[in-house]
Amino acid sequence: MNNRYNTSSFLQINVFNLSSESVFPAFLFATLSYMIILFCNLTLILTIVLNKSLHQPMYLILLNLPINDLIGSSALFPQLIKEILRNSGIMQYSACVAQAFFIHIYAAGTVFNLSAMAYDRYIAICYPLQYSTVMTNAHIMRIITIVWMSCLVLIAVLFFLLLRLPRCRSEMTNPYCDNASLLTLVCADTTINNIYGLFISAFSQLVANGIVFYTYLRILITCFRSKRSDTKAKALQTCATHLIVFLLLECLGLFTIISYRLNNVSPHFRRFMGLSTLIFPPTLNPIIYGLKTKEIQEKVLNFLKNRMFSS
Repeated sequence: MNNRYNTSSFLQINVFNLSSESVFPAFLFATLSYMIILFCNLTLILTIVLNKSLHQPMYLILLNLPINDLIGSSALFPQLIKEILRNSGIMQYSACVAQAFFIHIYAAGTVFNLSAMAYDRYIAICYPLQYSTVMTNAHIMRIITIVWMSCLVLIAVLFFLLLRLPRCRSEMTNPYCDNASLLTLVCADTTINNIYGLFISAFSQLVANGIVFYTYLRILITCFRSKRSDTKAKALQTCATHLIVFLLLECLGLFTIISYRLNNVSPHFRRFMGLSTLIFPPTLNPIIYGLKTKEIQEKVLNFLKNRMFSS
């Protein structure tokens, strides 16, 4: 075997090089962030699952978003919190690949799930009379299956192309693992990997942006043609809020992807953008898309009232 190939099962992970005084604030921030994400997303999941009145197309599609957010946050935070406490800078290669795989599943799942939700709202608002005949249980299952199978196939191919290549380095510069970071450890031609990575990024962005902007534009046009002023105001508020969150996700993801292509980008900026993509959307998504919804708010408040009075 060629000695230049590094077959070590451990990697050196650069978390933040924290001083002893910074360990506790970093641990507290990471733990609280993870607990907030868990609480918000699990609350949304349990509210939809446990209330039969919410077993409707809109909420069945919405259910996949907090599940996806939990996949991404759980891929990041337990390992990050453990490393902050241990400060060893060592991570198993297999654990790093698994973390990277689920982080990419989360990234693809977010844009595809938001696209599916936008499509559902488009049918509900622009074609209300046909909604029940179009959005049947079978059609909902097809949409959900297409979303998750698309994520799994695209990301599985990405990591198949990665794992076929030999490694000759073991030092990571990011506090978490992803495909781009793992490619820096490779000592072979990565042209195919780079082309495929750019392809799935462009494909997912074109599909997501195309569906979201087209559907919300049609929703706004339909609502502004309505004679009811309250309908216009509600539609504008809902669409604006959803689009702001979607654009935040897109900007964070785009800056992260671009930062890997530019050598003069600060490593600290790259880490901040990457971590922001894994912290802010999983925190905001269940609040903006779920807990602000009137029906879900009522179910959560009724549950809390019943628990308070029963105790």
